[in-house]
Amino acid sequence: MPPDRGWGRGRQPVIAIWWDDAIAYVRWVSQKTGRNYRLLSEAEREYVARAGTTTPFWWGNSIFSNRANYASSRGGEVQRKTLPVDSFEPNPWGLYQVHGNVSEWIGDCWHYDYEGAPLDGTAWTSIDCERPMLRGGNWNSTPWELRSASRGRWASAALFLPAIGMRVARPLR
Repeated sequence: MPPDRGWGRGRQPVIAIWWDDAIAYVRWVSQKTGRNYRLLSEAEREYVARAGTTTPFWWGNSIFSNRANYASSRGGEVQRKTLPVDSFEPNPWGLYQVHGNVSEWIGDCWHYDYEGAPLDGTAWTSIDCERPMLRGGNWNSTPWELRSASRGRWASAALFLPAIGMRVARPLR
């Protein structure tokens, strides 16, 4: 069980997990349930963050402190920790906190640009993913990093921070 820094469990997001832990978890839950769970691809992560819109945030062009947990989102006071996942309204597709709160490991390995990326939205992986991707921004991110199109950054697979978590997906059929 990953540490929670005393911030709690239950409605709190999973935090402070390594890339390998995220991969191990989706394998474990897939075996346990008999369904195929996985991390979202970079393309899927942007798609669900947009929720059918073309704006930087699913609600429009500007970020607001009543919509996301990010650096300076609380009237100049940095929250400095995660908030329960249902602290803000979900996007039109029912997904919570797609902008901020926790940066999420995704299934793609880092690539400088999209040249050669899969055209079907699947994760762009390699045998040895030494630099996996993070998307979504977190409680310590600037508004720019929370935009739907923000590619986040690559991170060492050994990175272990309280601002990193994951979001899992599975096929509906």
